[in-house]
Amino acid sequence: MHKRNFLHRDIKPENFLIGCTKKINLIYVIDFGLSKRFICPKANEHISMKKTKFIGTPRYSSVNAHMGLEQSRRDDLEAIGNVLIYFYKGGFLPWMTAEMDKNDDKKDLLKAHQNTSMEQLLDGLPEWICKYM
Repeated sequence: MHKRNFLHRDIKPENFLIGCTKKINLIYVIDFGLSKRFICPKANEHISMKKTKFIGTPRYSSVNAHMGLEQSRRDDLEAIGNVLIYFYKGGFLPWMTAEMDKNDDKKDLLKAHQNTSMEQLLDGLPEWICKYM
């Protein structure tokens, strides 16, 4: 997507499918409803950084997305890292609580996300995820 100048902006486990039989080594990305160009085709320039409304799935989104900043490739990549950590930690991210999921309180989730150190987040994970993040 990024090579084609598009952001996904809703990275979450539900938006990835794994091929079967001969295509088991392929991962398909789906649900482009929140996608957006990050290169303006007319001006051939990167979209500008500005404040905007939150877009995406709160539990996996980047801190910048939660803060209402225009998303870029960096935010898709951070969200992919969060999804990988979620899987490695058995369906858990340090900023997730049952209460936050129930209320979908983005402000509390942002605070918890910001208060999670990289050391806490990466504790016990493989070296390659640590390097990625």
